[in-house]
Amino acid sequence: MPGACPRPFIDLAERLADAAGRVSLEYFRRPLAVESKQDTSPVTIADRTAEQALREMVAKAFPDHGIVGEEFGAERADAEYVWVFDPIDGTKAFITGNPQFGNLIALMRDNRPILGVINIPAQGDRWLGALGHPTTFRDARGSHVCQVRPCAGMAEGIFRTISPQLFKGREALHQAIQDRVRLALYGGDCFSYGQVASGWLDLVIEAGLGVYDYLALVPVVEGAGGVMSDWQGRPLDLRSDGRVVAAGDRRVQAEALALLAE
Repeated sequence: MPGACPRPFIDLAERLADAAGRVSLEYFRRPLAVESKQDTSPVTIADRTAEQALREMVAKAFPDHGIVGEEFGAERADAEYVWVFDPIDGTKAFITGNPQFGNLIALMRDNRPILGVINIPAQGDRWLGALGHPTTFRDARGSHVCQVRPCAGMAEGIFRTISPQLFKGREALHQAIQDRVRLALYGGDCFSYGQVASGWLDLVIEAGLGVYDYLALVPVVEGAGGVMSDWQGRPLDLRSDGRVVAAGDRRVQAEALALLAE
């Protein structure tokens, strides 16, 4: 398919996810020193070791590609192709023994996300989405194409967000969302977006995300028939402000965007 993500890039993304998962599990549920970054978020040797491994693999396979990582910053960020890594998404889950942390891998072409992987190594779950290819989900039972589910509106939908704290200063908005949906859940980090792609969840609204938190999610959700945007309905890219909406059904997205606009 013209414009489709090339297969060598998809193959590399799978190997990157394998490597990040191996490093993560080496340290998972082991005694770890936890440091606080400037934004007070936690970081461990597992985050840094995993990202370093990913950077070395990309440099070897495609030395002209750029890299943006949560732990070590940007290299060649103006390249045509740029890989974006969150080596451990959900470090708070990771350091507390919760298996729903993930490894996020995105590939951008000209500032557009064309490939994304959500890898949940402790559960053996992996979603991979790539431009021109349907999103696939793999677990211990095998691999299959996944699809979002239809949902006529928020009143029929299941909503999830990492924490009510994301709506600090916007408590009325958070209450309005809770009042509108059938069920509201919390936690999940990147796993929530895989749930949307697999048709287990209908809506995720979050804020304060970094580019490494959301770019890998876009091809996964959209390749399963869903939609992701910022709070104004604009496509997500390296310049977005970190406020995101993911929905399995465009009717749910439209209702959520109208609520956010209020």
